[in-house]
Amino acid sequence: MDDNTRQAVEAFVADATGAASVVISDVRQLSGGAVQENWLVDLAVDGGALAGRYECVLRCDSPTAGVAISHGRAQEFALLKTVFEAGVTVPEPLWLCDDPAVIGRPFFLMRRIGGTAAGHLLVKDGRYGGDRVQLAERLGRELARIHSVRPPQPSLDFLTRYDESPAQHWIAHHRAFLDAHHTAYPAIEWGLRWLERHAPPRGLVTLAHRDFRTGNYMVDEQGLTGILDWEFAGWSDPLEDIGWFCAKCWRFGKLEAEAGGIGAREDFYRGYEQESGRALDRSSVRYWEVMAHVNWAVIAVQQAERFCSGEEDSLLLALTGHIVPELEWEILNMTEDD
Repeated sequence: MDDNTRQAVEAFVADATGAASVVISDVRQLSGGAVQENWLVDLAVDGGALAGRYECVLRCDSPTAGVAISHGRAQEFALLKTVFEAGVTVPEPLWLCDDPAVIGRPFFLMRRIGGTAAGHLLVKDGRYGGDRVQLAERLGRELARIHSVRPPQPSLDFLTRYDESPAQHWIAHHRAFLDAHHTAYPAIEWGLRWLERHAPPRGLVTLAHRDFRTGNYMVDEQGLTGILDWEFAGWSDPLEDIGWFCAKCWRFGKLEAEAGGIGAREDFYRGYEQESGRALDRSSVRYWEVMAHVNWAVIAVQQAERFCSGEEDSLLLALTGHIVPELEWEILNMTEDD
């Protein structure tokens, strides 16, 4: 972060808090995904009702456009506020700047939480996350709290509303992208057709995180510290999040731990059922695991295209493109006995 950006952030926070002055004492870029940038920002607010020291994370768009279905920062901030108020364990949202003129991109600041989100580390290192039965149950409870948010929700009026079943909605969304893409992906198309033929009818529709997985929550040595990355959230069938969390592609190689690579399905299911008061239809989860592999394959194609087109020079994007064949293979494996 250069000096001009730093000064602009200080001025914005001073205006947002009514402070006499704001000074950033430390700033550095954090590791993150291919869609957004995250910066550690420590600042001191002097004067006003909100005076004090804040350990924050500043979240802004990546320098290029990003994945087409990703929410903007103002929308992500609204989602964070909504679920924070619903009792979900998330970093507290603090201040939103939706004026791109301030630092060149919209951004928001949220309180920093401790721990690690590295999925490959979490599934292998028992020092993180505390007791794994308790962690799986806790994640189930957190997901149930997310699903307690139902439409209509005035603060989330930017989320797409639709009358068809969530399954058919997302199938049409993915098919539209593949039909317009310059390269054919027959195995993904096969998966879409399978999903279409087996699509469940419209039932309960709730807020869905739509990227609820190991790697998108933080843990320390004791347990969960927060749920992250709300840029894909939308109205959907709550089983979409269940299937995504349990899908083989998000177990980081620890395949026997079917709940996100960190625990047993039944522990995760139990936490969800106890918090929500609803029994999960276990026989329907597999459908949404197939959907998870198709969804991730489409996103991987999109991210690879950002690299191959020259839009963004990123090793992470390039490597993401290499997982598409593995996802296609799993789609075929899961649907071969149809």
